Amino acid sequence: MAKSKEIRVTINLECTDCARNDEKKRGISRYTTQKNRRNTPVRLELRKFCRYCGRHTIHKEIKK
Repeated sequence: MAKSKEIRVTINLECTDCARNDEKKRGISRYTTQKNRRNTPVRLELRKFCRYCGRHTIHKEIKK
C-alpha cells in the first residue's frame, strides 16, 4: 500500500522531561495536533503544559 500524499498530517507530541525521568513512573504527557507537511518538513517542537511535571516543558514530535 502506498503512503498517503496528504498535505496536513496528524502528529503526536511527547514531553521530553517525562520521557527522560524513569524514577517518576507516573506517565508521559502526550498531545495530538496537525501540521502542514510542506511548510514544516522537520520535526515539530512546542512548549506545552505537562500535567505530570506540573509546568510548561518542550514537547517533541514522535513517530506513530
